[in-house]
Amino acid sequence: MTRYRKKPVIIEAIRYTSDNKGEIFEFTNKEIINAVANTGYDHLTVFTLEGDHKANIGDWIIKGVKGEFYPCKPDIFEMTYEEVGES
Repeated sequence: MTRYRKKPVIIEAIRYTSDNKGEIFEFTNKEIINAVANTGYDHLTVFTLEGDHKANIGDWIIKGVKGEFYPCKPDIFEMTYEEVGES
């Protein structure tokens, strides 16, 4: 079996904290996020290239290399990314 290493790519991301939906809407240009509010649920629906995905409080919303957005669980985010500072 051949092994591969993920290429180093700098991404932009924001962590969903339930009180920062406005920042997330601004980050994503309001086009790919649907906030579920006042329904008994507190999550965001992220419309990705692979379909709709739920982002729960604590999840990260990542902007990919082609401008696409997708959610990422905190443990996976911590294992995959390290902070490099602001742009």
